[in-house]
Amino acid sequence: MFNDFKPVLKILLRFIIIYVVMVLAYQLYLNGYKNAGLDPFSTWIMRQVDFLQNKIGYPSEMVPGKPEDETTWFFVSGKYVSRMVEGCNAISVMILFLAFIFAFYEGSKTFLFGAVGVIALHIMNVLRIVGLNVLLVEYPQYSRMGHDYLFPAIIYGSVVLLWLVWIKFYALKDTEHENT
Repeated sequence: MFNDFKPVLKILLRFIIIYVVMVLAYQLYLNGYKNAGLDPFSTWIMRQVDFLQNKIGYPSEMVPGKPEDETTWFFVSGKYVSRMVEGCNAISVMILFLAFIFAFYEGSKTFLFGAVGVIALHIMNVLRIVGLNVLLVEYPQYSRMGHDYLFPAIIYGSVVLLWLVWIKFYALKDTEHENT
């Protein structure tokens, strides 16, 4: 009876182990920057957002908050419109993405797809934050809808799309040929 479920349980166990290990590693990284302001990775993303906003005509600068607040503010077009916190860096989303594709491990192409996927998610995240800041400047009345629904849908939708590509074109490709 359990033999029927063995492949599914193997994938599920692999996902859980990879996810937990990556979350713990990320938490260790964050613990190293406790009460020291925004962590370096989030600051790196914020610099990219700041650069892009300036390039598209939204004068922008980063204004650090108190170190214990672990945040930095976006000052865009003469207004404080949003703040960057650790959760905005999309690392947790990337961890979820990687745990899923490595659960369906397919050799070296898993590493390649993982790297390409993380880069794509990073680009989407930077564009998401820029879009949110532009929305907050131009249409502040839609700030809650944009922050809580529209822009999370963009980043999570990107993850689901990448997962579907992984499953359809890589993870299940060999089993399709075996059945024909």
